[in-house]
Amino acid sequence: MNNHSPQPSTHPLAAIILAAGKGTRMDSDLPKVLHPVAGKPTVQWVVDAVIEAGADRIVLVVGYGGEIVKRAIPGCEYVLQDPQRGTGHAVQVCKDALTEFEGDILVLGGDGPLLRPSTIHDMVRLHHSSNASATLATSIIPDPTGYGRIVRDKDDKFLAIVEHNNATPEQLKIHEVYPSYALFESSALWNCLEELKPNPVTNEYHITEIPQMLLDQDKSVEVVKAVAPQDILSINTPEQLAEVEAVLLARLGKEVEPTS
Repeated sequence: MNNHSPQPSTHPLAAIILAAGKGTRMDSDLPKVLHPVAGKPTVQWVVDAVIEAGADRIVLVVGYGGEIVKRAIPGCEYVLQDPQRGTGHAVQVCKDALTEFEGDILVLGGDGPLLRPSTIHDMVRLHHSSNASATLATSIIPDPTGYGRIVRDKDDKFLAIVEHNNATPEQLKIHEVYPSYALFESSALWNCLEELKPNPVTNEYHITEIPQMLLDQDKSVEVVKAVAPQDILSINTPEQLAEVEAVLLARLGKEVEPTS
């Protein structure tokens, strides 16, 4: 019997779900993550997925309409991000809430309801078996516009996530993208966040810079390249909401009701 095989259940798992944005392109005063999709608020699908994947704690980062989000999505811990200075800043504001937590921390967007618990399981399994400091899930999609690109070295090993706005013309041709699925060892995450500098283009703090920082510290970063392109669809417009809802209803085996 191999007594050294990884046992994910022994590692506490927390999830930070980023849900602070207004969603200006939704043409609504409702916080973006509360727009209903297939019968539930968008972010509730993400919360349900991380619960099913075994998360011990769920921290919802709220901002615009925060009190409304808290009432609509019960059972989580809530941290206010105000002002909003990027995804890295959103995770930073959770440090006090998770200061005593020792384990792994998932960082996910709250506007991606097609997240599957099985993807989280795959990430956790690789994270523990490889003793990684960070594990990312990536996807190869036909149109990568707007997504952070996954840059690899000549041996196909992960090098960096490059935000769309920072990418060179050559990097913009990359179709492997980061859909905001990341898993970090907690102490490695907090240590990097203390050193994180604002992005020179956006002046925001980007969580996407943390994996490269870890590599620079000779720590391990792993990648699960297994997320179906359809699964990473997020919601920023009414049209995208309709597209995601159709996918979810099909996944659930329900017929899509025709719009009037």
